[in-house]
Amino acid sequence: MADVNTVKIITDVIGGLGVFLLGMKNMSEGLQAVAGDRLRKIISVATNNRVMGVLMGMLVTMLVQSSSVTTVMVVGFVNSGIMTLLQAIGVILGANIGTTLTGWILVLEIGKWGLPILGISAFFFLFSKNERLRYVGMTVMGIGMVFFGLELMKNGFKPLRSNEEFTAWVHAFEATSYLGIIKCASVGMILTMIVQSSSAMLGITIGLASTGVIEFQTAAALVMGENIGTTITALLASIGTTTNAKRAALAHFFFNIIGTAWFIALFPVAIGGLARLVEWKTGFNPMLIHIDSMDDGEFGLVVTAGIALTHSSFNVTNVLVFLPFTGLLARLVTKLVPEKDAKEIGHLTYLDVRMLDTPSLGIVQSHGQLSFMAESVEGMMDQLRSCLDGGASPKTEGKIFRREEILDNVQKEIFLYLSHMVAGQVPQEVTTKAHMQMRIADEYESLSDYIANVLKGAKKMEQNNLPLEDPAKANLLALHDRVAAYIARIDETMRNESTCHLDWAATEGAAISDQMKEIRRKHLARLQKEEVSPYFSLAYTDMLNFYRRMKDHALNIAEVVAGEK
Repeated sequence: MADVNTVKIITDVIGGLGVFLLGMKNMSEGLQAVAGDRLRKIISVATNNRVMGVLMGMLVTMLVQSSSVTTVMVVGFVNSGIMTLLQAIGVILGANIGTTLTGWILVLEIGKWGLPILGISAFFFLFSKNERLRYVGMTVMGIGMVFFGLELMKNGFKPLRSNEEFTAWVHAFEATSYLGIIKCASVGMILTMIVQSSSAMLGITIGLASTGVIEFQTAAALVMGENIGTTITALLASIGTTTNAKRAALAHFFFNIIGTAWFIALFPVAIGGLARLVEWKTGFNPMLIHIDSMDDGEFGLVVTAGIALTHSSFNVTNVLVFLPFTGLLARLVTKLVPEKDAKEIGHLTYLDVRMLDTPSLGIVQSHGQLSFMAESVEGMMDQLRSCLDGGASPKTEGKIFRREEILDNVQKEIFLYLSHMVAGQVPQEVTTKAHMQMRIADEYESLSDYIANVLKGAKKMEQNNLPLEDPAKANLLALHDRVAAYIARIDETMRNESTCHLDWAATEGAAISDQMKEIRRKHLARLQKEEVSPYFSLAYTDMLNFYRRMKDHALNIAEVVAGEK
């Protein structure tokens, strides 16, 4: 019989945890899809203003329902150069507050309604043709699964109250002394590191405490450890990233571990004050009540409220204490993780899997990589001009060819990244943006190819003792300057996702084509007069055509941004 009970406990708890985690995932994805552009607007207001950073981190985490996802996302943004270290620290502080929403959701007295909520909302999710309504249904379905999963875990934990062996083991971890508090915090930390979800561990903790298996104080100490354990996800995500990304992950670790240390030092006073606050609101002190002396539902509500209040108070207080010292924390992690000698370039691929959890924000990261491609193309155009004007060294030529290879790889990274993103269940808006970004990345890669081709043409002339001289040189440089300015303005359109410059882009593009044809006409007239050699003419007209192709690809970018392609 004991073996049968043990199997039932294990299956109920594991099944409940699985439903709980799936509910958190569905709720997160649904909220992100419903929020849509609001999430990207929240990210776009990231500044070095500490308060704004905290608010942004709090809002994003409330929407994605996971501080781990937010911090991993921040590591990715810092790695891509979208965020600075100071901005990242502010967002991380806010993420610690945002994650406390999970506890307060579980305080709601709708546990027994979890399954009906799940079932009704599932019909909207499965059969509604309105995409927004589908994702609202998905969000509500996730909430229902969270409560149903918690109920399954509670039912699984209940028999443990009468299990003498388990009770004796739990007593060894009671938070009645500083050693016991540290033991509990260590267990919470280790289990969270294994599960890699503080929300899941919070659900398990609430399930144990609300059924009377563990004391309120023990649950509160477990929550403290869970705050440290959740930092492991960002630390793992920072492996192989840029220096600043490693610093952001380390800042998250130090913030949580220092905050937990001082809270443990004041634990008896702090937990007593929080218990009295719960008593003032509910009429019961979670430290003094026992499940056998009152209704199970009422007991669970008081204990859950106490844990949620402990979790929120701990994180809010920590943020208020640390907020004035974010600059100091940034200097500390900067000293611990010094700059590398070689210049670093951020990449996307190491975060592919994790960033799929936040497709609405993953689009922001890939957009930042498009900005990197745009800046690279502009830099290549400046270097190419120096080469054509005769003032560049072989080192500059080498930089152009190396940058062209880099952009080839970046284009592949973006394509793979976005392909994985749209392979999952994502809103149509995200899918559309992903396809646009794939096309834009391809256009920038083509631009870099034609820049390299112009340089190859110039080098062939040089190797065949056919110098580029006036008027051919002056005409080519004039065309180069106009195309470079054209690309730069379209790059700005791409960065701002502006759709109002398409008419200008089409008009200016036509004018560039006319200028190229006029230069070619004059050059062919010189060839007819035998003022230039046929080989020079062949290479020169190829270079002119390369500039026209550059214009074409830049115009394609403007059309994609405007939604015309």
